[in-house]
Amino acid sequence: MDFVNLNENVLVVTKTPLAGNTLSNLIRLLILNKFKVDTRYLPRLLYALTMSSVMSPFRLIDQIKYDEEINKTKIKHDPLFILGHWRSGTTYLHNVLSIDNNMGYFSTFQALLPGLFLGFEKFFKPLVIPSIPKKRLQDDVSLDVDLPQEEEFAISALTPYSTNHGLCFPRNAELFTRFVCMDNVTKKELMEWKAIYLYIIKKMTVYSNGKQLVLKNPANTGRIKLLLEMFPNAKFIHIHRNPYYVYLSTMRLLMTLIPFQCLQKPQTVVEVEKQMIRVYKQMYIKYFNEKKLIPKGNLIEISYEDFIKNPLKTLKQIYSELKLDGFNSSEKKFAEYIRFQSKVKKHRYAIGEDIKKKVYENWDFAFDELGYNQ
Repeated sequence: MDFVNLNENVLVVTKTPLAGNTLSNLIRLLILNKFKVDTRYLPRLLYALTMSSVMSPFRLIDQIKYDEEINKTKIKHDPLFILGHWRSGTTYLHNVLSIDNNMGYFSTFQALLPGLFLGFEKFFKPLVIPSIPKKRLQDDVSLDVDLPQEEEFAISALTPYSTNHGLCFPRNAELFTRFVCMDNVTKKELMEWKAIYLYIIKKMTVYSNGKQLVLKNPANTGRIKLLLEMFPNAKFIHIHRNPYYVYLSTMRLLMTLIPFQCLQKPQTVVEVEKQMIRVYKQMYIKYFNEKKLIPKGNLIEISYEDFIKNPLKTLKQIYSELKLDGFNSSEKKFAEYIRFQSKVKKHRYAIGEDIKKKVYENWDFAFDELGYNQ
């Protein structure tokens, strides 16, 4: 396994999420990375700086116009969090649940441009559409500015304290993976992260007219204690997948995304692999410890395999166990979407004995806890 078209994609500049960052955040990121940007990626950085600068006045207007309302907003319905490692079915589950009109969610546009979506969505959306591919770079799943997206992108647009930045600065990825589980972070970093997270949740609550938000963010799998401190009545869905396939699919994801987003020559594939294995391990050790803090009735755990096999049955179980309204009124729309998604081509993986040995040696505890055979 190797990086996909690393050299060929050097001059592809429009796929970087940094273009939606605030200018101050981009400067902070450059300082954190000691301005170490490889010469070959300067066009990508210049594009991000230009787009961010162009949008700066609009962000300021959005902030002046709406921040008072945002800060005064009370969250009456704590979010519904979808947890699970990357490539475990979180996107499919998020997309289905967002069909329920009772739920609010971050769209791709709102996640990538969190600084101006209240006041300037109609103006900027047509300008963003050409930079969004029709399919995700790593698979056959549809992408669109209006489809649900991880709020981690919104966090990363406003603060350096996000794991997403590790894809853009892969030589310094170790710095940013700390923000998956929020371990070994300073008090200042933690306070800023919580303030930014609460701000974007309140902002989306304003946009959604007070609806309960359904949020999908794999990094939150290792942040349960923090989330409960902020949203004590939050509800959680944890979706898990056979670790062998998570390993293979996550490596494919990283090999595909890094060439489109990096501003530095990536580390070796071996180093990227070691880091991914370590993050999975840290995330799930923390999840297994902290899930006990979730009040009874506010957590349901499902497997990707069961969900794919019978999505509608699994959805009904989720609504029932978490006591959510809206299943009956949304059932027809759920079924239509599920029929449409059945046409999506799934990548087939071959699991070699060397992969099985490596994955099980590192993640044996997860096989046991999640109920998968070696």
